[in-house]
Amino acid sequence: MGEERMGDCWSYTKDQFDNLEKHTQWGIEYLEKYTKFVKERSEIETSYAKQIRNLSKKYQPKKNSREEEESKYTFCRAFLTTLNELNDYAGQHEVIAENLTSQIISELSRYLAELKAERKGHFHDGRKAQQHVESSWKQLESSKRRFERDCKEADRAQQYFEKMDADINVTKADVEKRSSHKARQQAQMRHQMAADSKSDYSAYLQKFNQEQNEHYFTVIPNIFQKLQEMEEKRIERIGVCMKTFADVDRQVLPIVGKCLDGMTKAAEAIEPKTDSQQVVESYKSGFEPPGDVEFEDYGQAMKRTASDTSLSRETKEKPVSKSKGKLWPFIKNKNKGSGPEDFSHLPPEQRRKKLQGKLDDLNKDIQKEMDQRDALTKMKDVYVKNPQMGDPASVDPRLSEIGQNIEKLQFEVQKFEGWLAEVEERMPSKSDTHRRSGLYETQNSTTVSNNCAQDRESPDGSYTEEQNSETQVKANINPVPNTNPVPTSTTPEFDDEFDDEETLPTIGTCKALYPFEGHNEGTIAVAEGELLYVIEEDKGDGWTRVRRNEEEEGYVPTSYVEVFLETNAKGAMTYI
Repeated sequence: MGEERMGDCWSYTKDQFDNLEKHTQWGIEYLEKYTKFVKERSEIETSYAKQIRNLSKKYQPKKNSREEEESKYTFCRAFLTTLNELNDYAGQHEVIAENLTSQIISELSRYLAELKAERKGHFHDGRKAQQHVESSWKQLESSKRRFERDCKEADRAQQYFEKMDADINVTKADVEKRSSHKARQQAQMRHQMAADSKSDYSAYLQKFNQEQNEHYFTVIPNIFQKLQEMEEKRIERIGVCMKTFADVDRQVLPIVGKCLDGMTKAAEAIEPKTDSQQVVESYKSGFEPPGDVEFEDYGQAMKRTASDTSLSRETKEKPVSKSKGKLWPFIKNKNKGSGPEDFSHLPPEQRRKKLQGKLDDLNKDIQKEMDQRDALTKMKDVYVKNPQMGDPASVDPRLSEIGQNIEKLQFEVQKFEGWLAEVEERMPSKSDTHRRSGLYETQNSTTVSNNCAQDRESPDGSYTEEQNSETQVKANINPVPNTNPVPTSTTPEFDDEFDDEETLPTIGTCKALYPFEGHNEGTIAVAEGELLYVIEEDKGDGWTRVRRNEEEEGYVPTSYVEVFLETNAKGAMTYI
């Protein structure tokens, strides 16, 4: 009943057709205005996100040596984290703009087109109904005027007949000319026409009243009810859009909160004492403070006794200039830029760190070359066992090139180890007995020069950065590879026509460490850094079977990829 009453509400305005037409047009214009508002909000979010991203990018550390220096400090790392989180924060504003466009703007644009077409149809039907009533009214008015005219003509004819019949002064000629009988016939004809007009007028009146009643109580109320339903749907739709407008923001709040939490955690991770200690580690020179300056009595031929320091020992070897030099805490370092290759422009402790870092980098390069050599060696073994997969001789040039690279790198290692040993010999130490660990003392002469920085004590008694000996020992104990290795293990052949087998399940993932061209049958080409699915692990032949997608799969050298097996595969073992 409530719905019927609500549907009848607009029927009370059946005489307000034009006003309702204006009202519904205003409703459509209001919806268009709200759509424009959301569109401008979306553009603001997009612009804001772009500005935030540009701001984050602007303050990102540049790719230079200064970036490496900044990364040592906790407050610099915290600021970098803040910039990264701010970049993610900007992404959420882009999500807001995208959702506003897809969920509100696009939907309202489509709905507006439908609403305009529906409104146009309803008012077309209303105008058509009005025209029909107006046409019926015109017919009624026409029949009424005809009836009125015929009645007047009948009255005039009746009056004339009565006059003719009652006039005693009428001459005989007039009577002959205008007989009473003829006048009577004329009056009767006029009365008959008036009666017919009356009948027509009555019929048209009844028809008009019926159509008018149907128009105002059936046709127009139905049309207005449809307009009312259309208007209510419009209002409901704009309410839904306003709710969506708020929900779009609410949906990104959890991720925005995580971004802000990340900034907060980064700020809380700042450690002032650690950063101040890093300054000590970065700039301590390794020199011992100079001894006391002795009194020089110019009244006697005396000579200043040099203090027993590392600085004075070095000055004995150099000619003394005419002007007295400054004490070492006040000497300006005039060497700008990268300096010589052996870092001799740096104080002993800083020079030792630079040389040690260079050795670490060289040993990593050697290890990488050795990994490639091992992978190519296994590939050659497979080619020897399975000639159909490729020519073993095709691997020899690359093996030879890798061997030469390893020789060059090992030569560089020996050069930097010599400089490092020279620095350590000159550096003072409070306790020579604790300067080396037990592991260091048991190394042979080849390994000693490569690990001389391990467990080292600086002049102030604190330990400096430790030496990662794993890669260095590996570099020294692995000789230069033979460019034509002889296979030493039996490698099983690949299963023929593995493409015809049922699709194997995925047992893990892998990441390509090096590029592999995969020209031969059964292999697959991979790019460095590419992620693939593992479907069959290495069976001892040096090859792992991988899949890129449902149609691309094949074998790659195991040493070329880093494999991560799933939990339920081989006891969740991860290997390289």
